[in-house]
Amino acid sequence: MNLLHIENLSIDLKTRSEPLSIVDRFSIRMGEGEALGIVGESGSGKSMLAMAIMGILSPKMTMKADYLSLDGEDLMKMEENDRQHYISSKASIIFQDPKSSLNPCFSIGSQLDETLSTHGIHTRSERKEKILSLLDSVGIYQPEKIISLFPHQLSGGMNQRVAIAIALACKPRLLIADEPTTALDVSIQSQILDLILELNKRDNVGIMLITHDFALLSENTDKIGVIYSGHMMEHAATKNILEDARHPYTRSLLNSVPQLGKRHTKGSRLYALDGQIPAIDKLPVGCRLGPRCPKAEKQCVNPPILHSIANHGKVRCHLADLKEQSSSKKNNHSVSGG
Repeated sequence: MNLLHIENLSIDLKTRSEPLSIVDRFSIRMGEGEALGIVGESGSGKSMLAMAIMGILSPKMTMKADYLSLDGEDLMKMEENDRQHYISSKASIIFQDPKSSLNPCFSIGSQLDETLSTHGIHTRSERKEKILSLLDSVGIYQPEKIISLFPHQLSGGMNQRVAIAIALACKPRLLIADEPTTALDVSIQSQILDLILELNKRDNVGIMLITHDFALLSENTDKIGVIYSGHMMEHAATKNILEDARHPYTRSLLNSVPQLGKRHTKGSRLYALDGQIPAIDKLPVGCRLGPRCPKAEKQCVNPPILHSIANHGKVRCHLADLKEQSSSKKNNHSVSGG
């Protein structure tokens, strides 16, 4: 059974004139216990997608989908209050900045206590025991001393551990990690990632890892979805993406990753795709990558559809089926973290 199944999900921003597309007809399936990576440049719609799944979009946003199910239940058939209650019992999200998810006015213990109370643990003694257990499970030493402290009294890494503990309070089947280490010191990043990915292996929790770091995804995910300007450009097994990427955007992202052991000419610069992601009120005609694409042809003024390629996955590109376009296989990308 699919843990998460999305068909043609779209998110629009309300304006005085006409709605502006942020995410357009996004589709994906995610299995139980699967680790799925979502990658793309800043502004591609990754975080909006996460908030749509969690049901926490701004009132200025509207969401629609042909089908959106979580752990077997169709969310689109539920009333809003029932939907939000169901999502909170099945899924949790960790944001990149713990300051945005922790209330500075309340102690760590009280914030965990409120979460557990909301999820049905009604006796104070049970909640206290569970709080200490949760903090211990995320690697916080002497948790009994932490519960009386406030977020500003803890380091960024400690606050992120607390945020993860809160996310785990409902025993989620799906955990969305939205660039969870961006705001942390390098020395803490690997610890937090190891903690999140351990849940996948230990408790069979489905992990959606949102990032711009291919090196991170290469070793820790089963599949990767590549998003650009609100469109899914390529979706395939991680190995297929790394060894035989079919979309020019995917290959551009891979080419921009420093290659371990590769010698670079002194003074040379790392590869970067020309231009920038388009504003949502100035989307190009046809393929949204078109003005930046190094392989663009006349036919690219017609919007490409996301289609399946045998023994690979799904790609949104008119040229994806041409073998000569699949140059990344010849390059044999080896993406390594630093």
